Order: sequence, then C-alpha cells, then structure tokens
Amino acid sequence: MAKDSKQATVQTAPAPPEPAAPAAAPGEATSQPDLKPAAVEETPFEALASVCSVLVVGLFILTFLAQNFVIPSGSMEKTLLVGDHLVVDRITIAPGTAWMPLVHYREPKRGDIVVFLKPGEPDLFLVKRLIGIPGDHIHLRNGIVILNGVAQNEPQAKLHPEESPKDVYSPYVDDFPSVSPYGEQVTSEWEVDMPNHIQGDDLVVPPGKYFMMGDHRHDSLDSRFWGFVPRENIVGRPLFNYWSFKTPDEQMEKTGIGQRIAWMGHVVLHFVSDTRWTRTFHLVK
Repeated sequence: MAKDSKQATVQTAPAPPEPAAPAAAPGEATSQPDLKPAAVEETPFEALASVCSVLVVGLFILTFLAQNFVIPSGSMEKTLLVGDHLVVDRITIAPGTAWMPLVHYREPKRGDIVVFLKPGEPDLFLVKRLIGIPGDHIHLRNGIVILNGVAQNEPQAKLHPEESPKDVYSPYVDDFPSVSPYGEQVTSEWEVDMPNHIQGDDLVVPPGKYFMMGDHRHDSLDSRFWGFVPRENIVGRPLFNYWSFKTPDEQMEKTGIGQRIAWMGHVVLHFVSDTRWTRTFHLVK
C-alpha cells in the first residue's frame, strides 16, 4: 500500500566514516578492545531479596508441608526410639483447607501413626498410634485391644523380651475401661468425661474424636489417661527417620542452658559412634 504523500518523513544524514586506525609498526604490539560483557554485580538489596526468598520457601515447607520432630520418650518403642528425628507429612491427614484445593487429603485411619497436639496442652506435640475412629467400640482385656468385638493382632505392641505379662500387668492399663481410674495418672477432665462414653464394657469414640495409644502400652500416657483427640488437633503423620541418635530417656527433660550445651558437646564427640546408622531414612509404619 502506498504511503500518504502528505505524511512527513524524517531522514538522517549519513555519518562521516571513522578514521582508520594507524597501522602498527613492524614488531609493535597492538591492543584490541575488550568485547566481553562486564560482570553485573548484585546489589545489597538484591542479595537480601534472594535470602528472604529462600527463607520464605523454607518456612512455607516447614509450616505447611513437612516438619521435623524428635522423639522424646519411649512410649512408641520399638516402632520409634528416643532420639529418632522424623520428617512429618503435614498435609495428607491434616484438616483440609479451602486455599489448597489441589492437595490430596484423607481422613486418619486405624493403625496410622499420628502427630497431634495433646488435648488441653496446645503447645505439646505427641506421637501415638491411632486405635479408634469415630463410632468405634473399644476395650482391653489382659492388654489385648478388642475393637468392635474383634481382638486385634498388634505385633508392634508385643512385650519386650525382658518383660512378662505377670510382671507388667496393670489393671487400669490392661483392662481399660472396666477398672476405676482412681489413683491413676488420669487428668481430672478425663476422669469426669470418660463415664459419658462407656456403653457396657466398651468405650465408644464420639464424632470428631480419635482414640490414641502408644505401642509400648505399659510406658505410654495416652488416650487412656487424657481422653480423645479432636480432629483439629491432628497435625500429620511421620514419613521417615532422617537421623537417630542414642539418647537417654530423661534427656529431653533437661532444659537448662548448661545441660543443653553439655548435650550438644556429647553429640559432637559421639556423632559417629552413637548414631543409629541402620535407622537412617527408615520408613515409619
């Protein structure tokens, strides 16, 4: 299409040719301009922004996706040992959220090992095995869990080799809930509420609640002592053990600065010898 003849045009005059560089004399060195692009230096603000981005991503992962926990007691032996460090999935069985619609959620199932906030103590994380879901009828006879009328086969809850049923038998623990909790380490709230959920010989799990027990049944303060776990208290489930270090049962109770420094020194000195290498990346189940 022909251009409008009335449209103004602007032309530039050709630039005069640049003078040629003088030829170098024989044997004289010549210099050529450096054609490499100059390195771009990162400004302090850009460096700070990069660090903040990494921190934000890490905080998001630790808050919403996965988190590490350390086992402080022997209530889950032999499944979990004191000093096991776990990576916990905080998505799959945590209460669903509308702002993450693409994430797969499922309800907690019997047999799941679960990390949750202890009822009545919102800052205390515990890990136990889920025994009963809403509507389940539960009681124990001689330490055997009877779930909805069926005795459960629980190899993970077998007695330790050095234990015998006669030596470790405890009426309240092994024949729950048929024995009075009087004199046991039962919270006052659970002592009052427990009778409301007993039907015949069974404890019935109410809607929205779960019944938890440790695998080491005679060394576990669990739902038998403080009651049901609300659905909203469930945080996630352990995936694998990324590091396990031989740790005394009472170590986690030593919170003094001097005690912590001494323990850190012990870990450094005995890292190789006291790390349970066979449990590294051990799947939790």
